[in-house]
Amino acid sequence: MKSIIYKFSSTAFAILLVLSLTHCSSVKNANNKQKGGAIGAAGGALLGAIIGNNVGKGGNGELGAVIGGVIGGGAGVLIGNKMDKQAEKIEQEIPGATVERIEDKIVVTFDEDSGVYFDTAKYNVNTASQATLNKLINVFREYPDTNILVVGHTDSVGNDENNMTLSKNRANAVTNFITGQGVSSGRLTTNWFGESQPTHDNTTAEGRSKNRRVNIAILPNDKMIDDAKTESGEN
Repeated sequence: MKSIIYKFSSTAFAILLVLSLTHCSSVKNANNKQKGGAIGAAGGALLGAIIGNNVGKGGNGELGAVIGGVIGGGAGVLIGNKMDKQAEKIEQEIPGATVERIEDKIVVTFDEDSGVYFDTAKYNVNTASQATLNKLINVFREYPDTNILVVGHTDSVGNDENNMTLSKNRANAVTNFITGQGVSSGRLTTNWFGESQPTHDNTTAEGRSKNRRVNIAILPNDKMIDDAKTESGEN
């Protein structure tokens, strides 16, 4: 299960990583977009690639409430086991996706390698993307006790304002497709960050294609948490 990456204390690690990167001479001498690319490429696999360091810039500004804290104790172990199974299932169904277990959450990165991708300046969910998302939706149906966060991103082509709108449209297009296939809208939250969270080098065509992406975070909902606490005797 080599593409499922486990991250512990990811937020603290991300902060340390960003601090260390911003003190590197190569980053100091870069412009803002280059800095974002350097930091994003190194730390993009962390939770920072989803919530970044600019919560509230895009979307509804409520990511902190959606992400929530980490469940500890016996309940946390039970939840972790359930999330492990979901992560494994997603990896089996969509081998091109990057699947990461971060604390008690799952983060899925969709780009051209996974079959969910966007052309430059486009936000439509094309036929290939629909086929891949349908596989993920099947997992959502199999594991209903989760909430889902969809986050849109762009490459650096165009101005900041247009890219913020474009990332919003991408996130909403994916959210609307998921809910259109019968997944309850109450499970989903949508957010977007424009070009501010690159994970690859925006100076290359390949890097830009990977930055035109959506990330999906899967989180335990209240029912999963309450059930786990009851099962572990903590409720």
